[in-house]
Amino acid sequence: MSTPLKRRPSYTVHDGFRMPMGFPVQGFASGLGYRPHSSDIFVCTYPKCGTTWMQYIVYLIVSKGKPLAAGESLTDVFPHLEEVGAEAVEALPEPRLIKTHLPYRLTPQRHEAKYVCVARNPFDCAVSFFHHTRGFVRHYDFADGTFDDFFECFIAGEVDFGDYFEHLVSWYRRNEEDNVLFVTYEDMQADVERIIVEVGGFLGGAARAVTGDPRLRGLIRAESSFDSMRREQRRWSSERPAGMPDFVRKGVVGDWKSHFSAQQARRLLDAFFEKTGGEGAYHLWPEVIAEALAFSRT
Repeated sequence: MSTPLKRRPSYTVHDGFRMPMGFPVQGFASGLGYRPHSSDIFVCTYPKCGTTWMQYIVYLIVSKGKPLAAGESLTDVFPHLEEVGAEAVEALPEPRLIKTHLPYRLTPQRHEAKYVCVARNPFDCAVSFFHHTRGFVRHYDFADGTFDDFFECFIAGEVDFGDYFEHLVSWYRRNEEDNVLFVTYEDMQADVERIIVEVGGFLGGAARAVTGDPRLRGLIRAESSFDSMRREQRRWSSERPAGMPDFVRKGVVGDWKSHFSAQQARRLLDAFFEKTGGEGAYHLWPEVIAEALAFSRT
């Protein structure tokens, strides 16, 4: 039996799609109609699955290792499509760098454009998303919400940007297409330099040359490290109220065990298998699945 909800995050709902409060509906609507250019580079993630990390890696590759200028924000050079809308994205210089949390079916497509998708295991994603939702008070009004409250929304897909499993499966099914690169957050944690090289190779041309240069590759790795990004919080997010978790919080794998109950672990495992149909996406994280099975029996 599920835990009765005491608090729900607040959202803006448009055509059945949940967005953070404050996201303009017109931005979302026009973003869906954006017509990509052949040189566009999209970072496509479900929220809290390594979005900002991959955005900055891509930015640093394109800028040949040069970090953001003083006073410059990643959201300025790498905007969120369904927040700012098509017109703002069209004003960017090429190659346009575009962030989206949309599932594949809603993401504007062009075969020549590049789509870098990062997936994170649902256990750590749920915990990180909970802290994110608490922290952005003006977007969600959920500062006093509990993880139990948020978990019920997450497992039902009743959170902003929709159901985790729909997003995961929609992009995983495209991972063999030549304009889609599918990587996991956990692989980035294990060997980010390998992923940097992989992203450069996928983007091709000058990007491949940049990531093939040991000096530039080292600069990209250092500048996009967790410690570096944490020191530069202002670049990734607006300031949060006192007492709220940082936007760049822990960046670890396995933190979910400090939040989940055994029953919640079992329920999320069941949902994971059922909603992915037991296909390959379920086996992306064998160690996490094994840990969750053991934890669910405690």
